[in-house]
Amino acid sequence: MNKLKVSAVSYTNSKPFVFGLLHSDILDKIELSLDIPSVCALKLIENQVDIGLVPVAALLQIPNYHIISDYCIGANGAVDSVFIFSNKPISEIKTLKLDSQSRTSNNLARVLIKNYWKCTPEFVEHENADAFVQIGDRTFGKKDQFLFHYDLSEEWFKFTGLPFAFAVWAANKPISEIFKDEFNAALKFGLEQRDRVLNDLKSVDNFDLSDYLMNKIDFNLNEDKLKAIKKFHDLIRDL
Repeated sequence: MNKLKVSAVSYTNSKPFVFGLLHSDILDKIELSLDIPSVCALKLIENQVDIGLVPVAALLQIPNYHIISDYCIGANGAVDSVFIFSNKPISEIKTLKLDSQSRTSNNLARVLIKNYWKCTPEFVEHENADAFVQIGDRTFGKKDQFLFHYDLSEEWFKFTGLPFAFAVWAANKPISEIFKDEFNAALKFGLEQRDRVLNDLKSVDNFDLSDYLMNKIDFNLNEDKLKAIKKFHDLIRDL
């Protein structure tokens, strides 16, 4: 049997998933790589892997994608690791630097700026922008460094009343139901072992890793999150 190539995300929020995959029999059936979200997406788009924990914005570039899992990286309100940081209120920013590691969060920022905040900053690449999008572990403990920090998942909830799914397990080809069941079981096992995952993490100043993995991240891909993905995709198309 040929092993399926799987790209997972290397951030803290996906470590329970990775733990489950590494400590389950499914490991014998996959080739696992750890990547930043934008690379994970690119690998699935370019057919370098069969399955990826892909940013939901990237699904728009994968013809006939298949969501293969009941789990995701999501949040009901604040997620505490996807921000716009600034020393100016959002209404006053003239330039915004996007995050090179992200597709979904960059698009989420653009959607909120257009439809919720209704402002028109210029999107730039230089470091001296008025504000910048940043995601993942690089944001941990960083909120106190800026006068303004906008949690994009929290702002999405204020805008839509919906939770948000940042990344889902998707395939670029049909996957057998037997494999999907085994894959889901491995992910579930990893989520049940979050205490063990936390024990292996180094503490971070001004950041509660336990609250983050136990409460802030909502790993269940439910109907409301699927509704949010559809709404988000429609808003991306209108940008």
